[in-house]
Amino acid sequence: MATISNFLFLLLLLLNFHFHLSFSDGDSNSMESVPDLQKSMYKVIDGYPCVRLLNLSGPIGCSNPGRQVVVAPIVRYQNATQLSQSSSILVSLDEFQSFITRIWNDSSFASNIAGVIVESGTEIQNKLKGFSPAHKFPQAEYAPYQNTNYEWNPIGSGIMWNAYDFPVFLLSESSTLTLQEAATNNEKSMKDYTADVAEFDLVMQTTKAGTHDSESCLKEGACLPLGGYSVWSSLPPINVSSSEKSKPVILTVASMDSASFFRDKSLGADSPISGLISLLAAVDALSRVDGLDNLTKQLVFIVFTGEAWGYLGSRRFLHELDLQSDAVRGLDNSLIEMVMEIGSIGKGFNQGVNKFYAHITGASSATNETLDALEQAQGSLKSESIICSTANASNPGIPPSSLMAFLQKNSNTSGVVLEDFNSVFSNKYYHSHLDDTSNINSSAVVAAASLVARTLYILASDNKTLSSSALTAINVNVSLVEELMGCLLDCDPGLSCNLVKSYILPTITCPSHYVGVIPDEPSSTPYLGSVVDVSRFLWNFLADRTSIPRKNSSSTCSKGCNNGEVCVRAETDGKGVCVISTTRYVPAYSTRLKFDSEAWIVLPPNSSDPMGMVDPVWTESNWNAIGLRVYTVQNGAYDNLVLLGGIAITVLAYLAIVITRAFITKSLKRD
Repeated sequence: MATISNFLFLLLLLLNFHFHLSFSDGDSNSMESVPDLQKSMYKVIDGYPCVRLLNLSGPIGCSNPGRQVVVAPIVRYQNATQLSQSSSILVSLDEFQSFITRIWNDSSFASNIAGVIVESGTEIQNKLKGFSPAHKFPQAEYAPYQNTNYEWNPIGSGIMWNAYDFPVFLLSESSTLTLQEAATNNEKSMKDYTADVAEFDLVMQTTKAGTHDSESCLKEGACLPLGGYSVWSSLPPINVSSSEKSKPVILTVASMDSASFFRDKSLGADSPISGLISLLAAVDALSRVDGLDNLTKQLVFIVFTGEAWGYLGSRRFLHELDLQSDAVRGLDNSLIEMVMEIGSIGKGFNQGVNKFYAHITGASSATNETLDALEQAQGSLKSESIICSTANASNPGIPPSSLMAFLQKNSNTSGVVLEDFNSVFSNKYYHSHLDDTSNINSSAVVAAASLVARTLYILASDNKTLSSSALTAINVNVSLVEELMGCLLDCDPGLSCNLVKSYILPTITCPSHYVGVIPDEPSSTPYLGSVVDVSRFLWNFLADRTSIPRKNSSSTCSKGCNNGEVCVRAETDGKGVCVISTTRYVPAYSTRLKFDSEAWIVLPPNSSDPMGMVDPVWTESNWNAIGLRVYTVQNGAYDNLVLLGGIAITVLAYLAIVITRAFITKSLKRD
């Protein structure tokens, strides 16, 4: 009897000791509700997911392998020589590419990967000589020339174009410390009964629906097409009702979207946002010039989206020109005399000199005039230390750019792409989350904007004897460039900056230039809730800067704007201002898609659309929620021990009761 009692006492003492350890940090005293308990148990991790994208051939990107969350202990990659169980791998960014290579070459190692967590931080970034998950020739299938083996991006690995049957998250700097601590805890407690685990919630709707390509997932409603809205504007405004002969058009182009392995971390500071900011600054500088109505050529500016995913914006724009739709009313393909594209120019500053390269489509009178205008503009900017040279003639052709879409449409298109490189990308972080503000120089952006603004004025004037005073009057607002960099490339102030908020009410603060999806029927006058913040800001900015004030003293939009007018700043005060401007949205989505009866349909390939023939038709999988959290779990063997202990206590307690009752009964009978 005494032996049983002692054993019971020891088991109760052991369980009490475990309970005491679990709450020894004082959390139990501060818990007042179930949410408090959950908060103390689970750490929600701030990170950026790699998500599932699909095309006509299959998927790329990342996803949970099934319909449930994935849970596995956290292990450092550097300690994971062999994996004996399903594990969440914590990998440093400088090891990430070799880690991916090992996955492809070591099937036994890959089979035990439950999920991947990528560290971030300034120290890690400084170790890297470069990181580009794009191909060595990005979007080579759209090139208007044969040499598609050329390496514009020598550092490119192409890893973002593969499919991964496990979730992958990029951590923020603060979350990196949390996960490193969890991995350290696991290393210290390898023989203990607890482990820190990561729980990945990256379940894709396409996985649930069992759809594995764009056509099937669109039919099932499990995905949406990549796309958005490009914006174009003319300076000065085009009078579409005028009977006068239309002027030849000089079209200036930039892109607003980038790409990355991690969906919401696609800044693209050098490629392409430096070119976008340069275009906006050039428009601002030219808008302050007098006598724009007297120019012999029409200046038109367009910012495309979807260019990182098969040149969706430029291809759709050219298609809309063929259709002469409302989105391009006032423009005619036959009037486009010259296309000037501002590409990656943010790294042009080096040792006090701003160096740029003009990549040309071929010899033509319009191209030669543009090169002459660039030289004249450069000469007027001697104090700015700007050099613009023609790119190496041994290059296979123009680099990856929107101009490729124009050349595929019309091989005789005259065009120039202004870049900060000659034969290979100078951007070592092309299509990487590391292409941020630290990767560009504002001096280069200002210099490129100055060069472009004066070049465009020379071309549009068509005046061989243009006075130097007319050019020197065209000056770029340096403060505007710096403000745009803060708005479009930083979280502080980000899209909450005063400039953006003076035009729209942003829905997010931290900018990301991933193209996104186009959810419903495309239109030249879209529901603004379907248009991302950056596109809405660009529309308002360009409409404002290229506008002519309304002659009528009452300019609020409350009673509607007249024909040829648009309403700017309508979001900020609910009223807005009517101005005379030719600024329009152009839907950007695959030319192989059609929206019909509230659904997207994939069209058969058309031989008259060579780029459409190779268009993979990109879509993004739907999902309900995405998340990553960390918590501590007990070892299964320990759980079994506790269960067995509980059963033993129950059995022994029952025996003790039976024996005690028998003893008491026997004693009472004796009495």
